[in-house]
Amino acid sequence: MSLINEYTNHEIKTFDKDHVWHHLTPGSAADNGLPVFVKGQGLDLWDIDGNQYLDASAGGVWVTNTGYGRKEIVDAISEQLLDLNFFASAMGNKPAAIFASHLIDKMPGMNRVFYSSSGSEANEKAFKMVRQISHKKYAGKKSKILYRERDYHGTTIAALSATGQSQRRDQFGPFVPDFVEFPHCFEYRSQFEETVDYGVKAAQLMEDVILQEGPDTVGAVIIEPITAGGGIITPPEGYLKAVEQICKKHNVLLILDEVVCGLGRTGKWFGYQHYDIQPDIVTMAKGVASGYAAISCTVTTEAVYKDLQESDNTDKLGYFRDISTYGGCLAGPAAAIANMNIIEKENLIENSAKMGDLLLVGLQELKTKYPIIGDVRGKGLLVGIELVTDSTSKQPVDETLAISIFAKCKQAGLLIGRTNRSFAEFNNILNMSPALCVTEAQIQQILTTLDQAFSDLTVDLTQA
Repeated sequence: MSLINEYTNHEIKTFDKDHVWHHLTPGSAADNGLPVFVKGQGLDLWDIDGNQYLDASAGGVWVTNTGYGRKEIVDAISEQLLDLNFFASAMGNKPAAIFASHLIDKMPGMNRVFYSSSGSEANEKAFKMVRQISHKKYAGKKSKILYRERDYHGTTIAALSATGQSQRRDQFGPFVPDFVEFPHCFEYRSQFEETVDYGVKAAQLMEDVILQEGPDTVGAVIIEPITAGGGIITPPEGYLKAVEQICKKHNVLLILDEVVCGLGRTGKWFGYQHYDIQPDIVTMAKGVASGYAAISCTVTTEAVYKDLQESDNTDKLGYFRDISTYGGCLAGPAAAIANMNIIEKENLIENSAKMGDLLLVGLQELKTKYPIIGDVRGKGLLVGIELVTDSTSKQPVDETLAISIFAKCKQAGLLIGRTNRSFAEFNNILNMSPALCVTEAQIQQILTTLDQAFSDLTVDLTQA
């Protein structure tokens, strides 16, 4: 019998309340006790008190792409760990080799996979690659990495140094030098009076920063193809193609952070594949194994790989001297192979696109019904709604109203996401990102619950 089952529910809830330091959660909230989840199946979750929820947040942070209770993934992990659980990635192993091959098949133009264990770590590897290339090819001068306002790239100090969210960064500085922010591409909150060719204009704002810093000092640009935690911001028409062209013009590497968007979330294998661009480096985590094991990947072109090898016999330190301990845990690639197989076998990429369209249409209908919904946006099953005081001024609501909708949905058995203490004033976005196996009936349940939550909030505001 599992040791977990030796404890009563009351004991477990007490242990959790007294000793677990919960992520992104103020102590004042944790002191009141938080749900303790004990079982999941498909999109359904149950807590320790027997309450059932429909999870429209893919595990709370865009992870469980193939849903809960996938026995075939668990079996693949178990079989692999009995054969061999770990050996450092300085040597080879079967699941890492097989998954790398399958992954590269989905990513034309890319060719090498570097394994690690989290999205933050995958981005750290990309930054180290850029910095080492700077030393090897440009005498250390081309070391700056540009990042975009509102994008998020991880929790480590270097990843936070590349994150364009003020509240995420607050009180964690000083940050790593040579990370430089450039303006967002959020057309709903355009920087220009005239929005014709907005995408190209927004990309030119990035080029302005490259020119200001000096192209000979800028080594890379990192962006999310679709900004996730920063507000579910889809790139405007022409934006990413212009970004790619600017990077090529100035000999700047283009890094795409697919930690959220990757593995089918947007209705294609990767978010950037909607926009006909070729990155130099792609990072991914979360949906790679749907949370069944820890794994992340930093995927590069063959050109980047070759730049990070010894150039001659005197260049003994020229190769990428990096390691991730748990990049050598074979559970990760074993789970990733099984996870990818489910996505293909059940046509979940197609389902993501189809169910995402259905969700967007339903949310647009809610927008016409509730003036507090200022904008609806997204792609595939990465969808957000922005709450405003009125549609003309687009003044963001206080985050307490977003929290209220989140709480009403949770009370009704629906778990959604929201922008959580990321910005000074733009914590006004709710997001829906159910597992890719979501059904039409579950999409309707999401919409019905949201409709009721907004109706109840309208009554609350009227009576206040």
